Amino acid sequence: MNKELKYWVGFSKIPGIGRAKLALLNDRFAGLENAWRASISELTQAGLDSKHAEIIANCRAKINLDQEIDLLGKFHVETITYESAKYPRLLKEAGDCPPIIYIRGQLEAGDERSLAVVGTRRSTAYGRQVTEELVTDLARNNIVIISGLAKGIDSIAHRTALDVSGRTIAVFACGLDIVYPPENIKLAREISEKGALVSEYPLGTKPKADNFPRRNRILSGLSLGVLVIESGEKGGALITAKSAIDQNREVFAVPGNIYSPMSKGSNKLIQEGEAKLVRNYMDIIEELNLNSISQQLEMKETVAENEIESLIIKCLKEEPVHVDEICRQTGLETSSVISNLAIMELKGSARPIGNMCYILNNKIR
Repeated sequence: MNKELKYWVGFSKIPGIGRAKLALLNDRFAGLENAWRASISELTQAGLDSKHAEIIANCRAKINLDQEIDLLGKFHVETITYESAKYPRLLKEAGDCPPIIYIRGQLEAGDERSLAVVGTRRSTAYGRQVTEELVTDLARNNIVIISGLAKGIDSIAHRTALDVSGRTIAVFACGLDIVYPPENIKLAREISEKGALVSEYPLGTKPKADNFPRRNRILSGLSLGVLVIESGEKGGALITAKSAIDQNREVFAVPGNIYSPMSKGSNKLIQEGEAKLVRNYMDIIEELNLNSISQQLEMKETVAENEIESLIIKCLKEEPVHVDEICRQTGLETSSVISNLAIMELKGSARPIGNMCYILNNKIR
């Protein structure tokens, strides 16, 4: 292990010491080990104000560096400093990047072919459907899906990428020893096994509210662009979009129902020209100049295998249809409709999207 690494870790646990101050200390003391051992007067002489010099002195007395390194090993977390050749190029070029990032899993060279997918925690059936379809197509075209592991659109994006054997990266707003929300523990473990978990926060950092807006600049910084799928007038998805604009990244948005509060933010991005309207995955592939290298998706007509299926298929559309509406249109009993829909789901011709609603799944991949 790099002799200096534990001092990078130590300084990452001290509030107010970002990349600029760390670079100053590294330069003035010819290494962070010397800076870690410096007195308050030496720190101020090096260019720090007295407040931050005192913060360093007070905090480092409570930090056991060897214990921190042992904990990183226990949780299988790798650390990459800004000086390392392994530090992600896109993030380094984005500006305001963290001096050190913590990784659980593996970052790969191909991760530069990536898109951040973000949206509301209170996703609608429409938002879930769009996320699943777009992420499926993007992941199958070797686009790495980056998101924040939050409820709603983020979780759906991660899960969908994994389900089609795609690669996905989750960016945390806390230490990598804490999964937030806790119900995503299983999902986080799968991501770490098949992609990576990333954070700028050292182990033990709890998910405070202030951490999330800061986290979002890393989401956009790691990506070629940001796709917003459903966002209210305020929220983390819009903060991520703003970060992407500041970082000179592309911003995309899916248009939504003009009456839905969950689409007001994404629709506004399109209306004001800050985001490019997305109808399908090729809109993103073409805008980012990424060639589609996987096999093209075929559209095939869904064929009914019996009369009941034929009646149900005539009711199903690309918009959600409730089971009760299918019963009303077909005159079939509820039990018959539900049992046939279950069979159609297994065959891939119908897809449930929650609340007893189904859509026609006529994409045969």
